[in-house]
Amino acid sequence: MQKLDLKKNLKTFYNAKPIPAFIDIPTFNFLAIDGSGNPNTSKDYSNAVQTLYAIAYTLKFKVKKELQIDYPVMALEGLWWSADMQVFKAGIKDNWNWTMMISVPEFITAEMVSSACLEADSKKSLPALPLLHFTPFAEGFSAQLMHIGPYNAEAENINILHAYIHTGGYGFDGLRQKHHEIYLSDPRKTAPERLKTIIRQPVTPSINEKNLAI
Repeated sequence: MQKLDLKKNLKTFYNAKPIPAFIDIPTFNFLAIDGSGNPNTSKDYSNAVQTLYAIAYTLKFKVKKELQIDYPVMALEGLWWSADMQVFKAGIKDNWNWTMMISVPEFITAEMVSSACLEADSKKSLPALPLLHFTPFAEGFSAQLMHIGPYNAEAENINILHAYIHTGGYGFDGLRQKHHEIYLSDPRKTAPERLKTIIRQPVTPSINEKNLAI
């Protein structure tokens, strides 16, 4: 049995310090589902997260059985934005758009994902399964920091990250370069004050200030 320690091998990209820093992110492949609405109340959101984990674990166990390769299921990630980014900044969550994602090893193919979807669908009802897609995501040059604490207390660290971006001579357009969060802790098992979340923002050099969405 070959064991892939993805969390160790990819630690550079799935770890951060509490102070902002720039990092260049390579392309990764993801299971992803797009949606909209308040993540705290939206059934579409909970269905999407449930489906992503169901397929991620089905895929993991199929690969382990059929290819004799074992690897960990990676953290849930989210891209967040709104058609009006001022609404997004104000925290009006009912108008948020999101893409929830889980990265998979580079050897995973679309055919393997399709097979895992068929197997999972035969065992359990997954309402969001038709929305799932397998896609590469090339994030590129970004700024990030580690937020430790409740999700609803991220605003201060987001403002710190944005100030760091602008001070460094960079900018971003929130509609194209979406706010990215990586949820390293399981909220069912971790106290809110101990939750670890990487907050990441892709950036663009020398963007005109008037074009900044947030």
